[in-house]
Parts: sequence; structure tokens; C-alpha cells
Amino acid sequence: MDYLDQLESEAIHILREVAGQFERPALLFSGGKDSITLVHLALKAFRPGKFPFPLLHIDTGHNFQEALDFRDELANRIGERLIVRYVEDTIRIKKLKEPTGRNATRNGLQTFTLLDTIEEFEFDACIGGARRDEEKARAKERVFSVRDEFGSWDPKRQRPELWNLYNGRIHKGENVRVFPISNWTELDVWNYIQRENIALPSLYFAHERELLVRDGKLMATAGGVIKPEADDQLVTRTVRFRTVGDISCTAASESEAGTLDAVIAEIQATRISERGETRMDDQLSEAAMEDRKKGGYF
Repeated sequence: MDYLDQLESEAIHILREVAGQFERPALLFSGGKDSITLVHLALKAFRPGKFPFPLLHIDTGHNFQEALDFRDELANRIGERLIVRYVEDTIRIKKLKEPTGRNATRNGLQTFTLLDTIEEFEFDACIGGARRDEEKARAKERVFSVRDEFGSWDPKRQRPELWNLYNGRIHKGENVRVFPISNWTELDVWNYIQRENIALPSLYFAHERELLVRDGKLMATAGGVIKPEADDQLVTRTVRFRTVGDISCTAASESEAGTLDAVIAEIQATRISERGETRMDDQLSEAAMEDRKKGGYF
């Protein structure tokens, strides 16, 4: 077995552990490369049967249309159930105050919608595509990450995971976030995508796009989510997106990488993580991701 076979085998084992240990799991699926990889792994783990869980997307209303179209197409193609819940509905029903200002984003409000959806469907496990190389808070999180009845993550409650043994025992009201590709790197994901010939949204490859230069970052103008201000500059550049999140907090990277080989070569040469380079929400403070996780974030 080469290292990709080992990573694949581990991820499939974890997915089957979820199916065996939990009554109502769900797979968080946004149409991004990591969740698309998870769906591919789930196909290997459970076909020719159906998935023992639905696909779930928490839609901020500010997602890239290319990713949403790909999400719907893939769910239809494989014949699996897709549940979509909208942050806009949560804002209206709970009368939440939507962030305003220069770099306002709904990203943090996803937590409210996610927790409501977990309660609505009584999900006891949510499978996500987070990886330890992305960000330091994720680096110290276990594969089976226990959340309390409020969805909060306590780093001091991490369970040992010796010899690939995973403890999914929880009390009523608690749930577990599960990360089958936690030990993968960005480069591993791309090498696996190439090996398995996995289709991706066009956003991940070089294309020409109108962008707004703000605080040194190239931000998409799609959908009018980001409103230009006096010191912003509108430009047209050839870019790609290393990570596909909310338009309001996801920056593009200048790139000529239009093929898988070119993308892989580009990642091999980089010295900064995808979230470190392109995710504005992680740069609000040193502990931005950890604080969101403690509040119930993915």
C-alpha cells in the first residue's frame, strides 16, 4: 500500500465506524474539494448500498454559485438525500443581528443554523472534511470530537484515540463531529483527487475574474456580497480558489494553474496553508477558529 492507500483505508474505516456507532449521522457537504473527497470515500465505503446518512449543507446565502451547482449535481448523480438549511431563515426566525461593516460575514452565524438542524433531525454525529494541517485549532482536535449539548467544543475533554480505536459514546443531547481526513494534507487531497479522477467545481482552477482588492486580498465581486468602498480597487486577474467558503471571507490566489498537475506543483511550492492565505475569518484574531469551535462551529 502506498501512502494514499493508507489514508484512504483509514478514512473508510472511520466512516464505517460512524455507521456502526451512531444512530443518526450526517455528512456535511458544501461542494468544496474536501467534502467532495468525503463523498467519494463514502461511495467506496458503502456502495452498492445507500449511504447510512444524508448529505447536509448549511447555506449562508453567500456561497459561490459554482459550488452550489456542483453540490446539487453530485447529490442527484449519486442518488443520495441532500438536506439544505439556510442561515437567512435562522436570522429571520431567531431575529439575529446580521454583522455589518467593512468585512462583515455570515460565517459565524452558520453555528446557529447548524445547531438548530442537529436538533431538528436529532443528528448524533456530523462528518466533516476538516484537516489538521489547515489551522492550529484543528490540529489539536481528535477524529471523534465530542460536543456538549450546546454544540461547544472543550479542548480539555478530548478523548485518547490509541490504535485507531474511536469512542463514540455520548450522553443524550451531545453530538460528535467526525473528521475522517483529519490526517490528510492539502497536497494529499489533491494527489488523491488526481489519482481517483474526482471532478471539482471550476473555481479550483485558474480562470479570469473581476475582483476587489481589499487589505491586500483579492475578493470576489460575485453576487454583490462585498460592497466596494472608497479605498478598494476593482481589477481583473487570473486566479483560482484554494478553498471555497463564504464569498464574504474567502480570498482568491493569483494563479495560472489550470490543470491538476499545475495545481499540485503550485501547492508543493507554497509555504502557507490554504486557510492562512485565503480565509479572512481566521485572521480576525489568533484564536478565531478555536473561539468559533467553542461556540459550536463545524
